[in-house]
Amino acid sequence: MNGLATYTLFKKEVKRWRKVWLQTVLAPVVTALLYLAVFGHVLEGRVEIFPGISYAAFLIPGLLMMSVIQNAFANTSSSLIQSKVMGSIIFVLLPPFSALEMFLAFIGAAVMRGLAVGVGVFLIALFYVKVPIDNFLVVLGFALLGSYVMGALGLIAGMWAEKFDQIAAFQSFLIVPLTFLSGVFYSINSLPPFWAYLSKFNPFFYMIDGFRYGFFGQSDQPVLFSFVVMLAAALLLTLVCVRMLAVGYKLRDA
Repeated sequence: MNGLATYTLFKKEVKRWRKVWLQTVLAPVVTALLYLAVFGHVLEGRVEIFPGISYAAFLIPGLLMMSVIQNAFANTSSSLIQSKVMGSIIFVLLPPFSALEMFLAFIGAAVMRGLAVGVGVFLIALFYVKVPIDNFLVVLGFALLGSYVMGALGLIAGMWAEKFDQIAAFQSFLIVPLTFLSGVFYSINSLPPFWAYLSKFNPFFYMIDGFRYGFFGQSDQPVLFSFVVMLAAALLLTLVCVRMLAVGYKLRDA
């Protein structure tokens, strides 16, 4: 492992999103709070998912995880597509990086951005409603796994895409629908049996359900099962990403 090379690329990627923090951190925080204000106001007192938990409190973990994973995906996908379109990807490919080192640097920066947005949403949401944390390690574990998985998925999308429109389509037709249908705003137990069963094939559901368990100690699925699903997804995507980077999939000709 070339630790210095990995850290240098990681630092470069972190600086990339920090320089435009109004767009990369503040904007998604504001978006999440708008969801909270609208849905929390309209449905507060009318819907109770978990006994003794207000709807606004129930909503916050889902919005937190949604913000974390969407921004982790956006970080790696936008970084790669920008480098490919501008032709600067050559400066990443020329140094003596291994595929694993490059992967860890990109994913590390994506996780950092996802966590930064998540912390921002949580701190400001506390002014709206108090949310208990039943198990901080579970919250942290699922936040890390969720941002890791989505960072890896963003890396795959960035390598596959040849123009910005394809990244936008990937987000619009895959990431956003799967996120909204994963239980951010509701419990799958409130759905008809067919749709509840279908939701269990959505990997994003396990991210949000396990994350929510860390706050309330309650979830729609056993938290250990959600953790295993996330761990398996992380391992699979790691293998795919490292292989794609090793062969320079759509990178060496960019």
